[in-house]
Amino acid sequence: MKTFTPITCVMTALLCLLMLPALSRAADPIVIGHFGSLTGGTATFGLSTKDGIELAKDEINAAGGVLGRPIVIVHEDNQSKPEEAVTVVQKLISRDKVVALLGEVASSRSIAAAPYAQRGRIPMLSPASTNPKVTTLGNYIFRACFIDPFQGAAMANYASNELKLKKFAILYDVKQEYSTGLREFFINTIKTNGGEIVADESYSTDDIDFKAQLTKIKSANPEAIYVPGYYTEVGLICRQARGLGLSIPLLGGDGWDSDKTFEIGGDAVNGNYFTNHYSPDEDRPEVKKFVTDYKARFGGRTPDAMAILGYDAMKIMADAITRAGSTKGSAIRDALAATKDFPAASGSITIDKNRNAQKPIVILKIEGGKTVFVGSVKP
Repeated sequence: MKTFTPITCVMTALLCLLMLPALSRAADPIVIGHFGSLTGGTATFGLSTKDGIELAKDEINAAGGVLGRPIVIVHEDNQSKPEEAVTVVQKLISRDKVVALLGEVASSRSIAAAPYAQRGRIPMLSPASTNPKVTTLGNYIFRACFIDPFQGAAMANYASNELKLKKFAILYDVKQEYSTGLREFFINTIKTNGGEIVADESYSTDDIDFKAQLTKIKSANPEAIYVPGYYTEVGLICRQARGLGLSIPLLGGDGWDSDKTFEIGGDAVNGNYFTNHYSPDEDRPEVKKFVTDYKARFGGRTPDAMAILGYDAMKIMADAITRAGSTKGSAIRDALAATKDFPAASGSITIDKNRNAQKPIVILKIEGGKTVFVGSVKP
């Protein structure tokens, strides 16, 4: 029988006391912040992103978490306002001590918040902000989506080469950097392709009457109208265009992707096209699994692009923390920058030297109140 001396007992007790903090730390959650538009004009974007993040987080935790620790997400609502994005990001960093940030969808809100993430050296991964400026704001700022030069060019090339159109009008939101950027890249590609911009009209976020601009556009006799805006205005623009007898196709970007587009626009959205991050009809096993799992979790709802991008962003961040072997901001940043051929649900993702995602884009047509997959373009 082994005899324990008083010194042995004291040493054993001290060793146990020293181990307790380490054991406690091992069980501490890894806290990640998400800021999004959970209310306000583009609330469907933030809510869908939140759902996708939560689905991914639950899958990660069910598989053992990250570095042996569970992931906890703190969601903050920026009310669809850039100034609120700044406020909530500061809260997430200073109050909640997040190790990383997911957000935002809208480029203007990511642009507003990014300097604060950069200053705090907190890696920020936007699921869906496509304006090129976002990732120029610092080396801690990343995105999990394609950028607008690719998106604008993809729609311009599809309209020129597949739809065989030559004359275009533009109707864009002058207050959204997302919209002004897409307008620029679409116009440049159309002109390169030998096409013509016959009308270039603008509106402001939250406008509800577009008849004056559409009347000018009609008089210019275009073959299509490019409307690189968000769903809140797009549905109304489609209805008013059809009401004025404009039966030509309207073309758009990923800002169209919301059930509200169909709810607001009704039959007027049929026959139109937009670029997007994925289609639930794609014949890929990753898409099929994601759609099945999402529907099972969220009452049978078909996930939109913001949902799958939120899901992918959470998976990419978890993968980066795992590869970093640390929750230190600089280590996570370096791991994010080294992401290559990540098997995301929306398509394989490689982060390039400018911290942008190289990934495919899809072209969708709206028919019978539903989106139909008509093609994809690789980066």
